[in-house]
Amino acid sequence: MEQLESIILYGLKKLNGERTIFSIYHLLNGKKSSQTIQDAHLFSLKTLFGICEGMSRESFEKIVRRLHERKWITHCGKQQFLLTPAGNSLLAEHRVLSYFNGWDFHQLSSLFWVRFSLFIQVISNLVFQETTYIPIQKNKDALNWIKIILRKIHLPKKQIGPAVYQELMDCFSRAEEINPSMLVFRLTGYQQIGLTAEQAAKKFNLDLYEYQIRFIQTIHYLLGEIKQDPNRYPLLHLLIADFRWNNKLTLSASKTWELLSKGYSLEKIAQIRRLKRSTIEDHLVEIALNTPEFSIDSYVGKELQQQILEISRQSGLKQLKHIKENVKAASYFQIRLVLAKFGGGSWT
Repeated sequence: MEQLESIILYGLKKLNGERTIFSIYHLLNGKKSSQTIQDAHLFSLKTLFGICEGMSRESFEKIVRRLHERKWITHCGKQQFLLTPAGNSLLAEHRVLSYFNGWDFHQLSSLFWVRFSLFIQVISNLVFQETTYIPIQKNKDALNWIKIILRKIHLPKKQIGPAVYQELMDCFSRAEEINPSMLVFRLTGYQQIGLTAEQAAKKFNLDLYEYQIRFIQTIHYLLGEIKQDPNRYPLLHLLIADFRWNNKLTLSASKTWELLSKGYSLEKIAQIRRLKRSTIEDHLVEIALNTPEFSIDSYVGKELQQQILEISRQSGLKQLKHIKENVKAASYFQIRLVLAKFGGGSWT
């Protein structure tokens, strides 16, 4: 079973028939809608967020049809699926989400790759004392960044390459499931041009999206290791030293949160931002998901919060319609807000 197939099976198992198959598709693509962001939290699927950006709907549907034809999933509603016993058994045999951290890393992965690929190219040419070459990255910020970083490295130029190589060898030796070749063949160095994603996929005899999943897994592994133990990887840590890890809100929700913090009402924020109230409500749900200090008490009374959570606990479901039918005093916005604040993961 391919990695991408197992990831989709894992996502469907988590959804348990409560969302359509396209919830998984939007999660993999990192869609920044309020529904997708809430699904990522409520169903404990944040690791999937944005790990296969750019995957076409057609390619996704093709994989789903294949899973159905192999009798690993079965219909339980319109565009909704559950795992069959065979699908559950197969999933149990595979380690699905090792090292993925889509929610924390998806926005930083591309910047890390830009820096990493440029860093490797520069130090590779330093080793061979080559000064005439075309940088693999044309981004001015990246080029300015590499100049600053090189000044921070207090090693003779010839020693930088071997030192980085040793850090990478040490890092990759700690994970048997990771194949460094997924990255290595993409790197440009002294008198060597890296492969494109398409060329690398062909080299490994993989579908493009299957290759991209494994490439991103390797990037996430590196990010996780370097972030966790910066003293062990002092040179590699220079690549991420200025990263902002806690910026979880989308830009639009951040602007709403800023106005909310100043005491503006939802109606006033909608007026100031020239947005619908429903859009501002979506932002509040996102804020509730990501901002621990945000209180929902002024939007949903304590008693109503408890009723919503109790129904959700009793049924084991997070379907808004089911909760609304049993807690008629609550609006859909209030239900979403309570689930966002308290409904993710397991309850105690």
